[in-house]
Amino acid sequence: MMNKVSVVFVCMGNICRSPTAEAVFRHYVESAGLAKQISIDSAGTHDYHIGDKPDSRAQRAAQQRGYDMSELRGRQVVEEDFRQFDYVLAMDGANLAILQRINPPDSDSQVGLFLEYARHHIEREVPDPYYGGADGFERVLDMVEDAAQGLLEEIRQRHFAA
Repeated sequence: MMNKVSVVFVCMGNICRSPTAEAVFRHYVESAGLAKQISIDSAGTHDYHIGDKPDSRAQRAAQQRGYDMSELRGRQVVEEDFRQFDYVLAMDGANLAILQRINPPDSDSQVGLFLEYARHHIEREVPDPYYGGADGFERVLDMVEDAAQGLLEEIRQRHFAA
């Protein structure tokens, strides 16, 4: 059994969907008492928002549900992420295709779609809320909460089951 698991969530710019997933998953991991066993990060496939805070609308929606994103900053995914993280999870197919293209051959990361872990959503892509209204950020949170719970259960069973 592995005693440390690492997860990175990836979207395009790392200011809406992936930092939301990071904040929500971190909350669930901390609530489960697994913060020392599971490391969590987020990144973007593009360099648009390196060093930027998450989108203010994403922060506001997250804060209303008790998730804090204020300390997060945008960064771009790098080749080393595929060696450092056990799970490299994309928010949509376009970003997944980029990750698959840049995934080095010596990587053991599990690269896939985050919503594959959702239990109550049939969608497999988290839509980008950037150009929409507040309801888009709420929808993202609904999807992310569902997938985060499923991912945590998967990690518990796969890596920490006795």
